Amino acid sequence: MITASIVIYNTPKEQIEQVLKSVFDSKCINKLFIIDNASNNENKIFFESLNKETQIEYIPHENTGYGSSHNIALHKAVELGSDYHVVLNPDIEFEPDVLNKLAAYMDNNKDVVYMLPKVTYPNGELQYLCKLLPTPADLILRRFIPYCGWKQKKDALYSLKHSGYDRIMNPPCLSGCFMFMRVSTLKENNIFFDERYFMYLEDFDLMRRLHKVGKTIFYPEVTIIHNHAKESYKRKKMLKIHIQSAIKYFNKFGWIFDKERKEMNKKILDEINNFYAPLNKDEFY
Repeated sequence: MITASIVIYNTPKEQIEQVLKSVFDSKCINKLFIIDNASNNENKIFFESLNKETQIEYIPHENTGYGSSHNIALHKAVELGSDYHVVLNPDIEFEPDVLNKLAAYMDNNKDVVYMLPKVTYPNGELQYLCKLLPTPADLILRRFIPYCGWKQKKDALYSLKHSGYDRIMNPPCLSGCFMFMRVSTLKENNIFFDERYFMYLEDFDLMRRLHKVGKTIFYPEVTIIHNHAKESYKRKKMLKIHIQSAIKYFNKFGWIFDKERKEMNKKILDEINNFYAPLNKDEFY
């Protein structure tokens, strides 16, 4: 069984219809949870009127945050005995065979607990969504330092661009725009979104905890489209929320001294280094 969840908040109808088309065309999602953080009667009527093979449960919800909203669906997936659950951003599109291919890979690789496909913009440009576990400097550099050669080099390392994004790898941090997860792992390890985050970095937090108990795989054999808006770059309110989440993340895991971060980052860099040309490790560790 595969379940899925989408959290919406005043989301444009055309965007919702696009992601729903991907879900319905895949014909393998048994139940879809729509958590509406700005619920109204029009949305309720719209979702309940859909007559599809995929069973939809529309859940009006107070806007307590992205992670806490998806936790509603994750707990329901556990109760249903779902094998896999996929957390979907509403700005995602994918072909009908994507979910079946991810499920087949997980069926054959029991140590894999999370998968992210190759992700592109609508124009086909690759999104570099595999990451090292971030340091405070990584996030400050990306958001506030003007473009320069030094920044480009550091950001390329943080985003693992030297990996080529052309083979399966096991990074400790992946984007949360499309989270394909093994439900039994969530249940057995009590791993769900940390609801102290309202928005941003809740995916990094969850990914880090999953990476400790299994493989979190980048799987470039299939591709999805992510029409990413980068709201925190456009709106001061969202930037403030992003900063608040970063403070919560580093307070939890460590700002400067974070042994686990160092070990996880070293492991993925060593794996890439053993496959490609050697890196100057002293510069990065």
